[in-house]
Amino acid sequence: FAEYVTVREDRALALKPANLTFEQAAAVSIAATTALQALRDKGRIRAGQKVLINGASGGVGTFAVQIAKSYGAEVTGVCSTRNVEMVRSIGADHVFDYTKEDFTRSGRRYDLIVDMVGNHPLSAYRRVLNPEGIFVIVGGPDGNWLGPMVSPIKALMLSPFVSQEFGMILAQLKQEDLNILSDLMQAGKVTPVIDRTYRLSEVPEAIRYLEEGHARGKVVINLEHDSKP
Repeated sequence: FAEYVTVREDRALALKPANLTFEQAAAVSIAATTALQALRDKGRIRAGQKVLINGASGGVGTFAVQIAKSYGAEVTGVCSTRNVEMVRSIGADHVFDYTKEDFTRSGRRYDLIVDMVGNHPLSAYRRVLNPEGIFVIVGGPDGNWLGPMVSPIKALMLSPFVSQEFGMILAQLKQEDLNILSDLMQAGKVTPVIDRTYRLSEVPEAIRYLEEGHARGKVVINLEHDSKP
């Protein structure tokens, strides 16, 4: 954690939208870029598509819901009971409460699935993906669930008999993408969701909260708070 960093001006900088606080702006870069690149680059999202976001209430998921809506998609979010109304409030057309209903057995099908959770076998995701749909893996809460899925996903990617597409995303910060996100936020189409803000001295508490896996949107560390008497 640092108050100041040195970066190349032409790589990872964009002007902060005037309608965002510094706390909101701090929550944008990696999470929002990941959501944008997963939807646009890997998912090739188009207006009118049915898009499902698994992990819709998390840091990447809250951005993914809003960015997908900005593309004109019909968006379904998956989250827990306590987050259903929040996910609706940021634009989701439909919301599955995973504590009550398994979206992989709902009978609905999707053109694009962006998954941040990895809590179902690959066969279950394929069941709700349209024949020419795209499935994009972003990551998991503990960082290790992707391992068992890599081999079957690679096999499907190489198979000439599978019309569905499968991919993984590791975001790369690009100035042009930060500018796109800035425009979306200035237009009011995307707003960072901040769950909690902590002082620097409270970082251990913030990390413990994140490890519980129930954060809504982003958790922000405000260094300025510790500099005041």
